[in-house]
Amino acid sequence: MWRNLLSLRQVSQRTISTATRRPLENRVPEKQKLFQEDNGLPVYLKGGILDSLLYRVTMGLSVFGTIYVVYELMKASMPKKQK
Repeated sequence: MWRNLLSLRQVSQRTISTATRRPLENRVPEKQKLFQEDNGLPVYLKGGILDSLLYRVTMGLSVFGTIYVVYELMKASMPKKQK
């Protein structure tokens, strides 16, 4: 059993260490230019369509949640009529 565990360890180390790595492209300067550009947009919307969509969904959920909480509080504050 010990030999099997040792051989498995050697195989896993060999597989991990010999894997080729894809070189990553540095895109930080592009993003810095995009976010530092003065185009009148707030920073949370400068990322494009996805940022705009995420912002609108977040705002919609916030408004819906606020209205729902107020509704539930109003419902809880009114006593039920007894028959």
